[in-house]
Amino acid sequence: MYEITEYSKLKAKQLGVQIKPSTRKDKKIDVFKNEKKVASIGGKGYKDFPTYKKEKGLEFAKERRRLYKIRHQDDRLKKGTAGYYADKILW
Repeated sequence: MYEITEYSKLKAKQLGVQIKPSTRKDKKIDVFKNEKKVASIGGKGYKDFPTYKKEKGLEFAKERRRLYKIRHQDDRLKKGTAGYYADKILW
């Protein structure tokens, strides 16, 4: 099971959403706004910024973040989508 990091909790709070471990077996986090589920984010088979930072260090994590943002530039810009929340909470 994925353990939600303090980094992700802080990012969620800044966005005004709540996060909980996902009920979907293939996702890391469920995102809620006004107690209504709005998205499931983070594929369990993939790492994210806090995980890279912990395992490989800050510089490596920053480079992975840069590459993630390039790869997902289209889906991360649409506010309220799963891609948007993944970008803002996990990266």
